[in-house]
Amino acid sequence: MIPIPSGVRVWIATGHTDMRRGMQGLALQVQEQLKRDPHAGDLYIFRGRRGDLAKILWHDGVGLSLYAKRLDRGKFIWPSETAGAVSISAGQMAYMLEGIDWRNPQLTWRPKSAG
Repeated sequence: MIPIPSGVRVWIATGHTDMRRGMQGLALQVQEQLKRDPHAGDLYIFRGRRGDLAKILWHDGVGLSLYAKRLDRGKFIWPSETAGAVSISAGQMAYMLEGIDWRNPQLTWRPKSAG
């Protein structure tokens, strides 16, 4: 898990991204398309066309980090907007990276009685 300090904002880059891009290409996308500063300390999450690969770009004050995660099954739940960025909480990001619907997480099992 990424050790996110308090106060760091998490942004989802809506739409799909060319996953061949590395740190510099994604930082340029944050700067030019999202109109944000990629070195401000926020996390930016990108998803590929197939939906099973996500990359996270983060500048921690010392340098850029690039994290990648590919789901073995399923797809990352993504906002329906086609351009721009959507802000989510660190908890929602944790759900998303586990393949859980971060918009409305549901318990998979609930007890029916106490005894």
